[in-house]
Amino acid sequence: MAGHQIDDPKIAFAYLRPSCVLLTKEPILCNIQALSGHLRAVSDGALQLLQDYALFPLRFVLKTPGPKREALVQAAMEAMTYVLENTCIHSWESLRDLFSELCLCLCSPTDPGKPAPASEELKLAVLRCLDALLHSAYGDVFFKLYEPTMLPGLGAAVSMFLALAEQEKAREVQTEALKCLLSLFIQCDCSRTHLEPEKEERRMLGSALATFLPGITRALSQVIGGDVRQGHAVTVKAMRVWYTTVGLVMEDDQLQNASKDNIDTSELGRVGELVVKRTPSWSKATSKRLTLALQKVISCTSAHQHWRVRLELVNLSDYLLTRCSRSLAECTGPLLEALVGAVNDEEPRVKERCSEVLEEVARRNQVNGGQALKDVLSENLHGLASSLPRLMRTTDDKCKLFVLNVFLGYLKILGPQIDLVLTSAAHLQRISKALMQVLELDVSDVRIVEERTFAPLVDLGLETHEAQFQRKYFLYFTDDKIFSALKQICRMLGHYGNLYLLVDHFLDLYKESLAYHKQAALVLNEIITGAAGIGIDMEPSRTDNFRINHSKTNHEDLKSAVMSIVEEYISLNNWHLPTVMEHADIEQQEKLQSPISAIMRGHEGNSLHLVPASNIGHRSPTLHQLNSNIWQICIQLEGIGAFALALGTDFCLLLMTSLYPVLEKAGDESLLVSQSALGAMHNLCVACNYSSPKDLVISNADYLLNDVSLNLGRPSVHPHAPRVLAVMFAHSDATLLPLVVDVVQDLLTMLDLSYDQRSLQFSTALHSLMKAMVRWFPSSAKDHIKPPRVPPSQNPKPLDLRQFLLDYKKQKELAEGIGANEEDPSDAEMPPVAPGCEDHSGLEEGPDVKPELPMHVSVAKDVMERCVHLLSHPSIGTRLKVLGIVELCVNVLSETENELLPMVHRCWPALLQRLTNDDPLVIPQAFRVRAVQCVYLFLSKTVLLM
Repeated sequence: MAGHQIDDPKIAFAYLRPSCVLLTKEPILCNIQALSGHLRAVSDGALQLLQDYALFPLRFVLKTPGPKREALVQAAMEAMTYVLENTCIHSWESLRDLFSELCLCLCSPTDPGKPAPASEELKLAVLRCLDALLHSAYGDVFFKLYEPTMLPGLGAAVSMFLALAEQEKAREVQTEALKCLLSLFIQCDCSRTHLEPEKEERRMLGSALATFLPGITRALSQVIGGDVRQGHAVTVKAMRVWYTTVGLVMEDDQLQNASKDNIDTSELGRVGELVVKRTPSWSKATSKRLTLALQKVISCTSAHQHWRVRLELVNLSDYLLTRCSRSLAECTGPLLEALVGAVNDEEPRVKERCSEVLEEVARRNQVNGGQALKDVLSENLHGLASSLPRLMRTTDDKCKLFVLNVFLGYLKILGPQIDLVLTSAAHLQRISKALMQVLELDVSDVRIVEERTFAPLVDLGLETHEAQFQRKYFLYFTDDKIFSALKQICRMLGHYGNLYLLVDHFLDLYKESLAYHKQAALVLNEIITGAAGIGIDMEPSRTDNFRINHSKTNHEDLKSAVMSIVEEYISLNNWHLPTVMEHADIEQQEKLQSPISAIMRGHEGNSLHLVPASNIGHRSPTLHQLNSNIWQICIQLEGIGAFALALGTDFCLLLMTSLYPVLEKAGDESLLVSQSALGAMHNLCVACNYSSPKDLVISNADYLLNDVSLNLGRPSVHPHAPRVLAVMFAHSDATLLPLVVDVVQDLLTMLDLSYDQRSLQFSTALHSLMKAMVRWFPSSAKDHIKPPRVPPSQNPKPLDLRQFLLDYKKQKELAEGIGANEEDPSDAEMPPVAPGCEDHSGLEEGPDVKPELPMHVSVAKDVMERCVHLLSHPSIGTRLKVLGIVELCVNVLSETENELLPMVHRCWPALLQRLTNDDPLVIPQAFRVRAVQCVYLFLSKTVLLM
């Protein structure tokens, strides 16, 4: 019989009878297993006729008094599940009795209102048997479960399922209990065949479930908002039970015909007290309570980490807006907010489903002649704007992200309609204050001010350098998704809003308080970016029938707004902010140690001094202020780069005012500021069609050098002009040298005039110049080192080391004044020149004219002459910088020995002091300079001898 199933009922009865009788006599596990095996040998048709007979011994096992082993009950449940899955229940009595008996198996013997303390396997077996029972019942039999007389039993079953879903720790048990609820409410979504209730049957079902609605919504809200470790499947099932139950009870069609629900409760006794009459007053009160429960459900699921939960929230909104739009009118706002928040979901399936639902809602509202969806959304946006500051201040990151996604969804859907909100001064003020609050930066990290620009500036092409935007850390959130949402919101405001209104408002906030500088600049940068249509997430949506995707800003308005913002950014008060502490300390130290300062202090009582206004009441900035200044400058530099990309080639007109400040910050000592400035230079190159920063600098060198020359004469107002020169030298080539010669002379003049105050700044610029010249003219540093090539046909004469040492000794004695008056024996040996044989070539050519030096050699000579006296400067930083300049000058002058030797001789006394009597930090650098000098002197002498 194992190869085929028994189709004949008589044979099947004879086959099953011994197992059934034996199990009735001896209810033990092996007999249940034997019957279960025999049941599988009977066909479904024969088993349907023998259903009651096959179930009787299994039900008898459950009814046997006394404690029973869990394995025995579990085996009986599995056998009953097989019978119920393959047969149908035709009898109401069978359904009622089986339903009661199975529910009792889940109840505690001592406290029937609580689940029994059984194993997870047994609970799963009972729940699966109940689910099979509910699926196997015929329609006319099944709906008798919802008659008023069955309310107590039905309530007990619902309470048991809810308790298991809420209290059980095992996911499978929770999921199976929620599945039983769906089957009980005829809302199951499994693959098996289900009943399709008619209109009257739905009314009966809704009327019965109205009795249990408060308990169902409360318990399921707890499950939905429970521990995330329960898994997304439990949450999804609980949400489905929640909204299908609410939809059944609060369905608009049912509540319109609530009079048909009138049930005569006089004959029901106390059971009649359980019947709920869905009157208009009951519906209104229930709607208010459901609004609170719905808000809790939305808050728990809108930002859930699993996309299936967020997708189920979209389905929840669709279900309730479709079936209960009138009875749950107060819930329309939260439901639309949930949909709008899902417009920006990162999961494409959620986003697509949300677009479908919004399109259907818009179409349905138009057909029904109700309020247009955009009007409802505008009202919701007004309300959200009013509460935005409070929500940004009091909620956690998850809630912040949901609120911002909702706000962004409104902006995307409404498009140009957002002007209705922005033109309200109160709402614009609330939106801006919320942005100012949430965008406050965390400036407490000491590493911000500690990171310095030690790496040398080198020119980089566009293919090797991308704009670097530093990661920002905010005070009130840590999730990067929140910052991305905030940027998208600002871009949408700029894309659809009134640009002049927004720019004026946020510029006023920028000027209003130092506390708002960084936040307002961030917002302005993104507004301009959005107004230019850059970085806008404009994915095609099915809601395009009520949204217009175009920006209201023309190019001239954009250019005017950019000019006003850039002008404010680069103003003295907002641009020249201290980013390091050392400047003030070094200058103060130089003033205290400088002999000129000592002389000035000696005449303090008899003279008046002009002190720059910036130094009056000067206090050393705190770490917090320095960090804040660094971030403000970085944000403003990012803004200039973003504005350039927004305007494209039209930004060329602003280069004359913006390029100089950007170069000034590219040479800043702060690493973050320098990197941001280099990123801005990269964007300027892209926008204005320059191939590289070198091309950008050289093409605009004329007016840059003009500004540098003017600002060198006003060091108290523009103290960073040497820094601009340093950056220009780093990002240029030898073609810049003819243009910069006059500026270098101005720089040397200012170095003489500001010996005791700004020598380090000017020395830094000169050091950059000499580094650039070594890079521009590599032959001047290398060609002289290489010995002359000897033709292959000639044999090179070997070096006479003895003669070289003798010559070296003689030159040293001459340098020290020894033997200067002695006659050179070699000169005495020279024969006299015969009369008439004199060389008259010199007379014919005229006087001996010294050849003109190359420009780079002349500049290096001037720099070295003016820097030698700074080797004894009281500031260690200045002495180190000057030693570096001298070393580079020697490299450049190495090709002209006639210029190199006098300069080496001139700087030797000061260099000797650095070698013998100076700080341990200076001595190694001085030794390096002397070593370089000796190398060139030795090689030049060696080449001469060769």
